[in-house]
Amino acid sequence: MVLVSVFLEILRKPTIGDVLKELMIFIAPLWIAVIVGVLVGWAWKPKWANTGREMMIDCSVSKYSTPASSDSSSTSFNLISSLNSIKFLLPSCISWITDDEAQSDPFSLPPTVDSNCSSSQIPKGKTSFVTNEDLEHFVNLVEEKDGGPAWIHMMDCSTPTMFYQAWQRDLEAGPTEYRSRTVFEDTTPEMVRDFFWDDEFRPKWDNMLVSAATMEECPTTGTMVVHWVRKFPFFCSDREYVFGRRIWESGRAYYCVTKGVPYASVPRKNKPRRVDLYYSSWLIRAVESRRGDGQLTACEVLLFHHEDMGIPWKIAKVGVRQGMWGTVKKIDPGLRAYQKERTSGNTLSHCAFMAQINSKISADYLRSFESKSNDSSELETHNSSEKPSGKNIPKLLVVGGAIALACSFDRGLLTKAVIFGVARRFANIGKRL
Repeated sequence: MVLVSVFLEILRKPTIGDVLKELMIFIAPLWIAVIVGVLVGWAWKPKWANTGREMMIDCSVSKYSTPASSDSSSTSFNLISSLNSIKFLLPSCISWITDDEAQSDPFSLPPTVDSNCSSSQIPKGKTSFVTNEDLEHFVNLVEEKDGGPAWIHMMDCSTPTMFYQAWQRDLEAGPTEYRSRTVFEDTTPEMVRDFFWDDEFRPKWDNMLVSAATMEECPTTGTMVVHWVRKFPFFCSDREYVFGRRIWESGRAYYCVTKGVPYASVPRKNKPRRVDLYYSSWLIRAVESRRGDGQLTACEVLLFHHEDMGIPWKIAKVGVRQGMWGTVKKIDPGLRAYQKERTSGNTLSHCAFMAQINSKISADYLRSFESKSNDSSELETHNSSEKPSGKNIPKLLVVGGAIALACSFDRGLLTKAVIFGVARRFANIGKRL
């Protein structure tokens, strides 16, 4: 009652300015108390809280894992850098921070990359890291025949030498998925392929890469298992990625598939936090220049990306949308610097050399994936069209029985209307079953 009387007293002030002033004085102590409580809870968070959260993340990863998941290299979504734009949401993620995580700006640390790009070879016959099933899944994504929801347009942006479009979609379970189309002028698919694969050059344009090392590789298929550590904004710990990657070539189109893979040789640690659900794959091919001269002097990159960074998906979604273009437009200067370095005759890095080992596939082989997708969609359509016929028999019986029952009663229109209403309700329930 005391609070109510105080509040009413404030509302009786003669001017709106006085009312607002008194409300600010009235509410300020409450906000201070909330902030102090959050900070105290953050500082005294027990270690078992992190352990429990790790277990929950492991469970969610096993639930939401998809046929493919990896390489944030691609044309845009160094998703994490976009999280700088959501520092105002700090209270939402403050419970993830431990004392030694709240240090100086992590971007001031110089990134280091392991120059030994090949620690060991993948044993002969062991090609399960990235398989043809992953290629089929990616082709279905490119052709928009994966059976997922429709893509929602996000943005169109451009520079004199680059054009960028982005889409997103939300699944019933799992993080938001992103799709983008980037066209780079005056470059080749081979140059762009090597650029995204070259972990030794990447720190020159990707300041979030702390370390990169190749754990295994296959000299026959070009498959690699790579370990990355990436810097996150100050309110989150670093993230660790272990992913397999492989390239298929069809003509001058390159299907670059990367996904997170389990790898016992890199044990899981509390820091940096492991990102298990991770998928980032792209199709690189030559296209006509936007200048309209009809020449195939531009390169198109179609990217499909999603990952579970251990951040609430809605918060990550806001950050990605706010920081996406600011991150993407930094890629073009990096590509131009890479072109200049390659044309100057510098030695090809080992990772770029591995990017040139591709699995050759034909156009007919790719079309076989599309025919499989069409057959499965036709089967689903056929099954769905058969369902109503099985449901209509009970519905017919219910409605017919209602008519007979209504005719047997001589109680006026109201009684008959009630009987028909109940019968229709039962018929609708039967249809949903």
